[in-house]
Amino acid sequence: MNWVGRTLEAEVGPVAHGGHCVARVEGRVVFVRHALPGEVVLAEVTEDKGGSFCRADAVRVLQASPERVEPPCPLAAPGLCGGCDWQHAKPEFQRELKARVVAEQLSRLAGIDRPVEVEALPGGPLDWRSRVRLVAGRDGRAGLRAHHSHRVVALDDCPIAVPGALDGVLSRRWRPGTELEVTRDGDGQTHVREQSVVRGKRRARQLSGGVAVQHAAGRDWKLDAHGFWQVHPAAADTFAAVVADWAKATAGALVWDLYAGVGLFASVLAAQVGPEGEVVAVESGRRAVTDGEAALADLPQVRWRSGRVEDVLRDLGGRPEVVVLDPPRSGAGRAVVESIVDRGPARVLYVACDPAALARDLATFVASGYRLAELRAFDAFPMTHHVECVALLEAV
Repeated sequence: MNWVGRTLEAEVGPVAHGGHCVARVEGRVVFVRHALPGEVVLAEVTEDKGGSFCRADAVRVLQASPERVEPPCPLAAPGLCGGCDWQHAKPEFQRELKARVVAEQLSRLAGIDRPVEVEALPGGPLDWRSRVRLVAGRDGRAGLRAHHSHRVVALDDCPIAVPGALDGVLSRRWRPGTELEVTRDGDGQTHVREQSVVRGKRRARQLSGGVAVQHAAGRDWKLDAHGFWQVHPAAADTFAAVVADWAKATAGALVWDLYAGVGLFASVLAAQVGPEGEVVAVESGRRAVTDGEAALADLPQVRWRSGRVEDVLRDLGGRPEVVVLDPPRSGAGRAVVESIVDRGPARVLYVACDPAALARDLATFVASGYRLAELRAFDAFPMTHHVECVALLEAV
C-alpha cells in the first residue's frame, strides 16, 4: 500500500546522510525531514516507491528537542524551499549532526572508526552563500525548487546568500523556466548568467559581469564567474592552509594536483617544491585550465594537463611525492584511486564535499596500503546537510 499523504506519529531516531533523520513505523524505515533526533512528530509521507522505506516531512512537533530553534527563513518548512535542511537546529548542533554523519559513513563504508569534529568557518551561519542557482516559476518570479520536486518556490530574500547578491534578480520577472546563475565575487561584484530554452535550443546569456575576481592563498584570481570556486567566502583560504600544512612537499619534488580547477592548491604546492620542482595540475574544464595558466603564469614549475583525470593519469610519468585531489561530489572512484596508489606517493590529501564518496574512496586507499592519518571537517555550507572534509592519507 502506498503511504503518500498518510500522517504518521513517529519517534525520531538518528540523523542520516542527506538532511533527514531515521524513524521506524510499522516495520518500515521513514526518512523524516524537518525533525531532530529524539523528537516525537507527526510526519506526512511525501514519497513512497514501495519497499522498505519512504520519505516524510515533520508537519507537527509533539515533543521538541532542546536543540530546536525557529528557522530564520519562513520558507525553511515542509513543502516549501528545499535549499536548506537544518535551519530548525541550533548552529552548533547542526555541526554535531554533520559530525555524526561523517563518522557513520567512515565506519560503515570504510571500516574507519574515529571521532569527528566539524569546525565552523568565519562569518556565522547566515550571509555566506556566494553562488546561487535559481529558476523562474510559472509566474516569472525567481526561486528555488521544493525538496525532491520541480515545483518552484519564489523567493523575496535568502538569508544564507551574501547580502545584496540576489537583489537585482529577485525584483524582476523572468520567462518561466529560465535558469539563473548568480555569483558574488571577492570584490563584491555580482555576475548573472541566464539560461533558457528557446525553440528547443538551450541558450546562455551573460547579463552582468562574467569574469570574477577572487582572493585566496595570498593571490588574486580571475576566472569564469560561473566556473568552480568555493561557495563560502572563507573556504578557499581555509582549505589551502590545510593543504599547505599537511602536504609538506620537499624542494625539487614532483607533486600532482588532480581536479585542479584554476590551481588554488597547485599554487600552494608550487611554493613548497620551488622552481626546481614540478607540480602537475590536471583539470578537465578547458576554461579553468586557461584561467589557471594565466593566474599562475609566474610559476613555471606548474605544468597543466587538460583532460579527464582518469584519462590523463594513464600517461603521466614519474612518482609523485604528494598527490592532492579535490574530485566532484561523486568522488574519485576506484580507477583513479588505484592509479594514484600504483605510483606510490608518500602522502595523499583528499578534499571532499560528500562524506559517503570520501568513505568509499578511503576504503580503496586503506585496502591498498594507506592509512588515514588526519581528518578535518568544516561547516562550509551552514544550514544545509553538506559538509567539507580534508583527509590526509599516508603510505604504511
